[in-house]
Amino acid sequence: MGSHTRNVLTVKSIAASKAAKLRDGGGLWLVSKGQGRYWIFDFRFGGKRRELGLGPLHTVGLAEARQKAEAARLLVRQGVDPIEHRHGVEAIEAAQARACVKTFGQYADAYVDDAVKAGRWRGGKTEARWRNMLTNHAKAIRDKALASIGVTEVLSVLRPLWGDKQETAEKLRECIERVLDAAKVEGLRAGENPAAWKGNLEHVLHKPDALTTKSNHAAMPWARVPVLTTTLAALETIGARALEFTILNAARSGEVRGASWPEFDLAGKLWTIPAERMKGGKLHRVPLSDRAVTILEEMREKRSNDFVFPGVRAKRPMSENTMAKVLAENGGNGFTVHGFRSTFRDWVTEATAHDGDLAEMALAHAVGDAVARAYARSDALEKRRLLMANWAEYCGSCPKENKLEPAD
Repeated sequence: MGSHTRNVLTVKSIAASKAAKLRDGGGLWLVSKGQGRYWIFDFRFGGKRRELGLGPLHTVGLAEARQKAEAARLLVRQGVDPIEHRHGVEAIEAAQARACVKTFGQYADAYVDDAVKAGRWRGGKTEARWRNMLTNHAKAIRDKALASIGVTEVLSVLRPLWGDKQETAEKLRECIERVLDAAKVEGLRAGENPAAWKGNLEHVLHKPDALTTKSNHAAMPWARVPVLTTTLAALETIGARALEFTILNAARSGEVRGASWPEFDLAGKLWTIPAERMKGGKLHRVPLSDRAVTILEEMREKRSNDFVFPGVRAKRPMSENTMAKVLAENGGNGFTVHGFRSTFRDWVTEATAHDGDLAEMALAHAVGDAVARAYARSDALEKRRLLMANWAEYCGSCPKENKLEPAD
């Protein structure tokens, strides 16, 4: 009988034999241990001899043992250790068993906790938003088994918000999708993600842009900006100074509210925003116009702490609602502070000969593909200095007699 001969045993020969070890071929053996008889698959992997148990004879018959042995041989041919493969399968099955009792809320809370510990989010605002989404807006599915969350459950929390509080609904969907993706990676779920948009929820929910007729960050037309900035310049409040400064630098409101004096070089007319305060996580240099420097000099005379635009509470920055209130009270009702970044971009495109990439750099947006960015070592500071000077000049081009009167 050749060493490669397989399927040597028969049911009758097994029953008739009292031998401690019977060979079926191809590495499959039936061995006696104590009062029982067990199937093993004998193989070599990584230069070492290994044995994989296939089960006892009284529950695994000859035909099933051969099937299991053949599956193990296939894994070896593919470069996979059958024993390690079994451990992986057992781990997944155990995780799936745990998922039957682990709820969506439990896993979602742990997901956020892990993200915070890893320093994934730079500020507490993002963490607060995630916790609010997954605790309050997803309340209806928090007690449901993680593995049982399907499209029906996802829709049950999205539909009450969809079309009414659209931005909240979209962010909630994204949060749920990411939590369920993570659960699948850990083996706690199987199948497609029920919160996925493309090829899934897009078929049962209207497209977001079909439901919203105005931008999330409504932008004032650039032709109206000089009237507004002239009005703001005539006011003597910190909120007015902060809003005008934000517009002049096409900055995000959070960047301005959190600005501290060590970030500024007034002599060099430069504002350096550290990476940890930037949305993109990259240091950003802002060339300051003459008007922007004048505003800073005014604020320095009123300095009460390290914040350039301090809030009413000691050692706290300005409230995020302050500039929005100033804008609404001075002819900007219906527009947003963040929208002035779009206003600035439109002005560059429609009213100047400045390069569009320069405007994107002024907005701290990535320019070009990954390869182009890898070779781009300059932030074009001096070119942007001219751009921002032109923008400031335009913002101050409205005659003072045409300024808006503040609302009562």
